[in-house]
Amino acid sequence: MEVMEAILGRRSVRRFRSDPIPEEDLRKILEAAIWAPSAGNMQSWEFVIVRDPNRKREIARAALGQWFIAEAPVVVVVCANEDRSASRYGERGRKLYCIQDTAAATQNLLLAAYSMGYGTCWVGAFDEDSVSSVIKVPSGVRPVAIIPIGRSAETPIGPRRMPLERVMHEETF
Repeated sequence: MEVMEAILGRRSVRRFRSDPIPEEDLRKILEAAIWAPSAGNMQSWEFVIVRDPNRKREIARAALGQWFIAEAPVVVVVCANEDRSASRYGERGRKLYCIQDTAAATQNLLLAAYSMGYGTCWVGAFDEDSVSSVIKVPSGVRPVAIIPIGRSAETPIGPRRMPLERVMHEETF
């Protein structure tokens, strides 16, 4: 699959089949994530892989009752290692660069999963402290995205996009 095909074809999936994800596939997906660009190559991401049904339900509860999360065979909680980024870039690393790093890694993860026939959804609405507690996040690290992964049990319709002309500015805003 070509990159543009993956970018234009990927959708947020909220219904999953129960088919397990082979370890080799999950590793390929995560390998794509760690090849994302990062500020100063600090690679300030951490990935918590959750397969346990009870823990997935706790994460879904912490994600404001988005129960489809628990339906996926695998849930990846993408975390920002603020301390790693701050060790080189201070507060800007802690507050911005580690978030940019994890966003780039998350996008790579989503596109790689789609190219391999898996559905995903980038979930950002959740109680951070609750998710941190469920996955036992250490100090200096924070969860920033929850990504359920599995074979899709639906075919979502593509969302509308604003015309490029409305959001593109030349030279100045």
